[in-house]
Amino acid sequence: MSPATPSASSPLSARPCEGQKVPVRRRTRQVRVGDVLVGGGAPVSVQTMTTTNTADVDATLRQIAAVTAAGCDIVRVAVPSQDDADALPAVVAKSRIPVIADIHFQPRYVFAALDAGCAGVRVNPGNIRRFDDRVGEIARAAAAAGVPIRIGVNAGSLDGRMLAKYGGATPEALVESALWECSLFEEHGFRDLKIAVKHHDPLVVVAANRLLSARCDYPLHLGVTEAGPAVQGSIKSAVAFAILLSDGIGDTIRVSISDDPVEQVKAGIQILACLGLRPRSLEIVSCPGCGRLQVDLHTLARRVAAAFEGFPHPLRVAVMGCVVNGPGESREADLGVSCGNGKGQIFVRGQVVRTVPESRIVEALLDEALRLADTKE
Repeated sequence: MSPATPSASSPLSARPCEGQKVPVRRRTRQVRVGDVLVGGGAPVSVQTMTTTNTADVDATLRQIAAVTAAGCDIVRVAVPSQDDADALPAVVAKSRIPVIADIHFQPRYVFAALDAGCAGVRVNPGNIRRFDDRVGEIARAAAAAGVPIRIGVNAGSLDGRMLAKYGGATPEALVESALWECSLFEEHGFRDLKIAVKHHDPLVVVAANRLLSARCDYPLHLGVTEAGPAVQGSIKSAVAFAILLSDGIGDTIRVSISDDPVEQVKAGIQILACLGLRPRSLEIVSCPGCGRLQVDLHTLARRVAAAFEGFPHPLRVAVMGCVVNGPGESREADLGVSCGNGKGQIFVRGQVVRTVPESRIVEALLDEALRLADTKE
């Protein structure tokens, strides 16, 4: 787990939702991606992918540092050219989290990634020329390096043979493609494999991963590919992940939204936290607003979220706009404010400690959060 992720034994509350039960995980093989274990009962890890040109080592490392600070466990970098392959040793050497090389089109870059010390390699058999002919060589090199291979099958680049057989990127087509490639590695005694079968439709992702989980014991990486802009993509990803993870299926995830990789990481962590699969860090409980409001609640909630960004302890903060549900929600949180008539009652662990004007609510909540942290420490 990343150092940025609060531990379950942190002195402030990391409570799950009331009555929440942690899903029973599907038992799989386990692989090691650098210092992160995947599958075999290990915690579900959060991944993202850099959007920089990997050959621009400084830019790539800055982005890796940003996602690491956000709580990312594993990062993937694209290797479409020789310049990118040449940059891998420098990237790997300075990254604080394991680096996976993403290989398309040219199988020779697999060997460059292994030589560079990458913690994993992702291959997309559907768009690598003559990939099947190189599996034996790749398997031997990966085994010698102790590096796992991820078989990544995407609807947008599915093997033409599968498209012809099934008439499209169906769950069955995705699964057969992935298992076929796995069988080629198995023929050479290589089983340090992860599988990802991705589609833009969350229900296809669910169906495909359910099929896979019934037919193999490899760890599965979950992703709704090309999920879309932030809101749409996060919702689609959350739908698929919640269904599968609640069934115990899935060992590592990526929220593939069209947004900054840091936002992908944050969304992934929130999904896992809501399912009880990762300790909560900051949770803002806030009401949607209604005609009873007597403060600018939406602005207030955004200001509170921004003020508590990066707070180093797990904390539930309630930001409530009126007296109907406000006092109750504020009492249940670590900290809370129940607003009315341009003022806010500040709650700390269920008790009202003071009343402040709307302009000082954020300041008051931060003061109490720091005081609470100091007391507990």
